[in-house]
Amino acid sequence: MANPNRNNSASKGWLWLMGILILLAVLGAAASLYYQYKHHISGGQTKAKQEIEEVKSVKKTKEAYDVIVVGTDPEGVAAAVSAARNGLTTLLVDGRNREILGGLMTLGWINSIDMNYAPNKNLLGKDDVFNKGFFSEWYAKIEGDSFDVNTAANAFYDLVKNESKIDVLLKTKKIDPLLSQDKKAVQGATITLEDGSTQVVKAASVIDATQDGDFAAASGVAFTIGHEDIGDPNSKMAVTLAFRLKNVTPEVWNLMATRLNGDNNPDTGVNDVSVFGYGEMSKYPPLNKERAKMRGLNMGRENDNTVLINALQIFGVDTFDPKAVQEAFDIGKKELPNILSYMQKTFPEFASLELDGSAPELYVRETRHMQGEYRLNIVDVCTNNDQWDRIGFGSYPVDIQRISPTDNGNVVCKPKQYAIPFRSLVPQKVDGLLVVGRAASYDTLPHGSARVMPTGMAEGEAAGAAAMFAKQEKMTFRQLSASKEVIAKLQEQLNKQGMEIHPMTLKPQPFMEHKAYEGLKSALMLGLASGAYDNNFHLDDPANPKRMVNLVSGAKKMKPDAFKGDVSQAIAKMENADKIPLSLEQATYTITQALGLTATSKEAQAKLIENKLLTDASLKLIADNQKLTNGDIYLLIKDLKVGLTGKP
Repeated sequence: MANPNRNNSASKGWLWLMGILILLAVLGAAASLYYQYKHHISGGQTKAKQEIEEVKSVKKTKEAYDVIVVGTDPEGVAAAVSAARNGLTTLLVDGRNREILGGLMTLGWINSIDMNYAPNKNLLGKDDVFNKGFFSEWYAKIEGDSFDVNTAANAFYDLVKNESKIDVLLKTKKIDPLLSQDKKAVQGATITLEDGSTQVVKAASVIDATQDGDFAAASGVAFTIGHEDIGDPNSKMAVTLAFRLKNVTPEVWNLMATRLNGDNNPDTGVNDVSVFGYGEMSKYPPLNKERAKMRGLNMGRENDNTVLINALQIFGVDTFDPKAVQEAFDIGKKELPNILSYMQKTFPEFASLELDGSAPELYVRETRHMQGEYRLNIVDVCTNNDQWDRIGFGSYPVDIQRISPTDNGNVVCKPKQYAIPFRSLVPQKVDGLLVVGRAASYDTLPHGSARVMPTGMAEGEAAGAAAMFAKQEKMTFRQLSASKEVIAKLQEQLNKQGMEIHPMTLKPQPFMEHKAYEGLKSALMLGLASGAYDNNFHLDDPANPKRMVNLVSGAKKMKPDAFKGDVSQAIAKMENADKIPLSLEQATYTITQALGLTATSKEAQAKLIENKLLTDASLKLIADNQKLTNGDIYLLIKDLKVGLTGKP
């Protein structure tokens, strides 16, 4: 017998299904509208440009605060807001001639963000980001991965002015550390105001968010400079003078998109606010060939038919010397009209553009690297290493920019996710102080990734919360950094603040399972290996005698005094040294020549073993003694490093 309710049930089922489909359609439309609103997809039109809101600076500070945050770059704003939200009275103070917040972003005009993308998508199908928290709160107020600097400055100030526990003090002439009698702890600051008068401000905690770790350095904290830790103390990444072009209409934007989105090149592209590409600009012939060089264009869109461009690199600048800084500005400004002319001759879409100024501050990529309780190293980054005291994550490629006009720069590796330890914010010896941002405790190579501002903002947020726990637990930052119990509380609090810093485990990279991995780690630490964006270190590729000489020459930095010979003599009488296979005999002979050890090529292997500079364990991993691979020679470098320094 037929079921009398069957048709009724089927109708209800169809109605239920139709309801679900309609709901999904509405949600999809809403998501699309939100995405279009967020990224301004409206025929290429952008929002109206905001007027910058005046930052209200206190005329007189209190005598004491729970926290002083030195520096108004994004990292400092994040630290101040986090501290205030954790109930701490906070002074946000800046020692530069600034009237707005945001530093490098808003006054250095670096308005395209080096994003830390996570390997998953968000609800709108967009790339998700690491850390979230304060960064995501600020990011929701701007235009996208590039932004109008007025919007960004107002967004920073909006987050600050809504916190009643924050006092802002701008345009001070000097901020000196107030130290304990034994000079082992910071207890506040002596601030020289714009009128020349001074104020002593005490604080239980100070957070140095200056770009170069200025306050920490004045406190006696130890740093390395530039590439010092890989044996090149005179080298630092180039500085950049960002510049602005006008008349970048929607039509011009669409022409750029047509060129760069249609070239099937993953390293170029255009969205509604950002342009990256035009690598041909590296062929621009600079007026000052010794000091200036162009790279491909990173363009960030502003809301008035202008763009800001990060591309002009200037070399050999001592950024601690005001005269050298002014010279860098002069070099850059002389180049700009010629750069625009070259752009116009090379790319028709730029024909109507005009120069519209340069940034008030230089983009300085690298100066001091703090010596902290833990020093983030390149192996940590390339192997996606977690840390028990993680307070943020990074994923940006290890992008080592040029150090000279003849240098091409280098991408060491592209991590998926690595952790920033709290210990990397804590200086050795000096307490009461945390350092956040690019001057934190990183080796120079991992700094190529960890220096990006989203990572620094995560560090700032963590530092602000840590100041609360230091007060609550009656601990110094050094004691806190060693306490797994309190670090766990800090991590829980940061997750409550919207950050996502849960433990992570990723599948090992293929190179980590290679037999020569231990050798590769030593080569990475010495700055001798690069895997580029695909993390391919070519461990099984054949080596040659010329490459061995270059590698051993580069390894001299591990202990310069030990290298008493002339490594070039190893191939002085050899033809086609860059094309023939490398034998174990030739490889070991190269090392003995570099060290100045007396040995023939046939005696070299035994001589190294005798001096404990070569191990049987490494020799057993070499498959063919007549045709060594890159992995094989990294193993030899590892043995040499252990033998000379006692460290792998």
